[in-house]
Amino acid sequence: MGATGTGKTDLSLRLGEALIARGRGAEIVNADAMQLYRGMDIGTAKLPEAERRGIPHHLFDALDVTDEAAVAWYQGAARTMIQQIFARGSDAILVGGSGLYVSGVLYDFRFPPHDDDLRAELEGELARDGAPALFARLQSLDPVTAARVDPRNGRRIVRALEVLAQGARTHGAALPEAPTLWHDPTTIIGVAVDRADLVTRLDDRVDAMWRDGLLDEVTALRARGLEGSPTAGRAIGYAQALAQLGGTLTQDEAIAQTQALTRRYARRQVSWFRRYDGVQWVAPDVDARALADSAG
Repeated sequence: MGATGTGKTDLSLRLGEALIARGRGAEIVNADAMQLYRGMDIGTAKLPEAERRGIPHHLFDALDVTDEAAVAWYQGAARTMIQQIFARGSDAILVGGSGLYVSGVLYDFRFPPHDDDLRAELEGELARDGAPALFARLQSLDPVTAARVDPRNGRRIVRALEVLAQGARTHGAALPEAPTLWHDPTTIIGVAVDRADLVTRLDDRVDAMWRDGLLDEVTALRARGLEGSPTAGRAIGYAQALAQLGGTLTQDEAIAQTQALTRRYARRQVSWFRRYDGVQWVAPDVDARALADSAG
């Protein structure tokens, strides 16, 4: 786990190869919310199948862009896949930077049920009154959760209010107070990069997304419903590319906005994962064989 752009994918491949070299199977499970979507490749830095070094990869390209990625659904899907990997006698390597998705698999997270009618009512209020009004209500009802939610993230605010309206205690977009591992033993490896180096990496990655054809990718996805998607269409980079195609942003503006949002997202990821106990923090070029030894 770790912030975007820290080299998690490359390390996961080298760790998988190191485990296989020791005579154990290894399979990789995706924990990046946007890499769940078919066709969202360039903007998510999804590893092409030809570059996966023969290691099985799971929960990539699992959803259409019109589907809503829900962490409760993902939790069940990922845990089922991990149990199947264990049944084959292999190790499961969970890889990603989506905080709630990682936490939902690692720890004893229980997600409140959905209420579709209530959700529709709250989304109507969001469209009519805007995120600030709903965020103010959340601050009044649950200031702890409100302190952890981006006040511009209408979808997250709606979900928190939906949970509270059902009389349930929201998970607060946070780790449990005393997190218990879902599967023990689990080795948790965090990949860290110096802040200045990470900023350069992220800005360069965004520039490369546009050079590598993000606009063409988004054009094709728009024909498949990306623009109206509640989750995929709001992904960093994709939303800005849609705005460029729609004429509301220039390319320079779209790139600059994506870079700024990516840097902000990376800061939130670092803050989230730094709260985990028992993390083995490493540099992206760490010796994967040593990590395989530490995992037992």
